[in-house]
Amino acid sequence: MQTKPYLSLADIKKIAAGAEAEAVANNWPVVIAIVDDGGHLLWLQRQDGAAPLSSHIAPAKARVSALGRRESKIYEDMINNGRTAFLSAPAPMADGLLEGGVPIIVDGHVVGAVGVSGVKSAEDVQVAKAGIAALN
Repeated sequence: MQTKPYLSLADIKKIAAGAEAEAVANNWPVVIAIVDDGGHLLWLQRQDGAAPLSSHIAPAKARVSALGRRESKIYEDMINNGRTAFLSAPAPMADGLLEGGVPIIVDGHVVGAVGVSGVKSAEDVQVAKAGIAALN
């Protein structure tokens, strides 16, 4: 039987703290979502001033990234480059086909993902990657 790493609560708290620190340092009101490798929500944090809709978008971005094992931007790029049929992907995929979801990779295994929503897409990614960097 094979084994693989997984996210502990302590890991999730480190990721959330790193992401929050990046958002606060830039004065970005965002929602931070962390999911496991199956796309199940483990953490959701809505900062003061973040739009309520971002509470739905951030977990969807994280879910897409975890299940697809890649950044959610890949899917947004596919659609923007003319593969509009991808818009008919079934839920939970269709909701998070936007830049801002980043997989958490440990020892070559995708163990989860971080999704961020609330500012420009590249800034969402910056916050997510800062959170993941805090894990190391």
